[in-house]
Amino acid sequence: MQDILDRMRQVAESPLDYAAEWKARTGRKVIGLLPMHFPGELAHAAGCLPVILQADDEPITVGQANIFSFYCGYNRSLVDQVTRGALDGLDAIMFGDHCVQLLGTADIIRDQRPDMPILFNQLCSVLDADWAMRETRNTFVQLWKELETLTGQPIPEETARASIRAFNRSRGQMRELYRLRKRGEVSITGRDMQAVIKSSMVMEKGEHLALMDRLLAEIPRHAPSQGAVPVYLSGHLCHAPDPAIMDLIEDCGATIVNDDLFTGWRFIHADMDDGLLPAEAMARWYVDKNRKVPCPTRATKSQDWEDYLLEQCAESGARGLIVLMVKFCEPHMYFYPEIKEAFDARGVPHLLLETEHEEMPMEALKTRVETFVEITKRRSAAEAA
Repeated sequence: MQDILDRMRQVAESPLDYAAEWKARTGRKVIGLLPMHFPGELAHAAGCLPVILQADDEPITVGQANIFSFYCGYNRSLVDQVTRGALDGLDAIMFGDHCVQLLGTADIIRDQRPDMPILFNQLCSVLDADWAMRETRNTFVQLWKELETLTGQPIPEETARASIRAFNRSRGQMRELYRLRKRGEVSITGRDMQAVIKSSMVMEKGEHLALMDRLLAEIPRHAPSQGAVPVYLSGHLCHAPDPAIMDLIEDCGATIVNDDLFTGWRFIHADMDDGLLPAEAMARWYVDKNRKVPCPTRATKSQDWEDYLLEQCAESGARGLIVLMVKFCEPHMYFYPEIKEAFDARGVPHLLLETEHEEMPMEALKTRVETFVEITKRRSAAEAA
């Protein structure tokens, strides 16, 4: 099993190296996708390698002069990567408007790399509006045409449907791993789970499918363990948390049983209906997402994020909630007071940890997590008495 996870971790840690090797080997195009809402299935159907762009581990240096310091670490890292040429191997970037900061980042990338095609599409943010489905379908049809122009080849509907099936199978494999972890039947660290998800955002789909088949077959099963405090992890809507944060939480006596991280359950929770026309399936997938895992950058009147988190904590057996909030993430900051109020009202322990691209005060965070775990243990014991 370890060699599988090592390969996934290698790709997750060096996604652009993997993309460059794939491009050199196949001669095909690499498309960078911004997180959250764009269907990699369409870029895959166009014969390209879709790569969801992530913050890297490099300190932000040359890019700092081109972007506001109050932008989140993800946006600052993207600009830094563009400025130092790390993204030069991409043939295009699919951009969206799900965050005001990303609009600024798109403009900076256009300025720094005027020869880089930017496939910018504005997706509707009110997902239960009468016009949401129609406008979303039109957006993806337009994106379809732009990719055909970029590659110089038509994208047949059956090819798009085959890509949808492959991506559905990939998401299903990772959901099965989540199910086994939630039930306590397998032990996989938060760091390794991040490697599984992040590598799927980069790898050629067939390669990742084969690795996941092996992982699910080889990972040892066991009876649920006792002792560690089960917690639910929420936040980080665009990019992965620092693996050291995952290690810290587990080293303090907690076990992560579920999450709504982008590099987690949020990324894999919903499939597309391969029985529909592909553009229709992609639009339905997008419009229905918020009803399944709410996002603070989208609006659905019938669904609140705090209610979802309370339900998921109860369903997963988590005894508390840890919120990882990226510094300067405005959508998350706006919603957090409602999450805090709801969890306080229900008496469910919760902890807010602010994260940053630059070095974080790990010892101070460790003290806070240790305190949270102890409080959660005592509250659970009192409820059981």
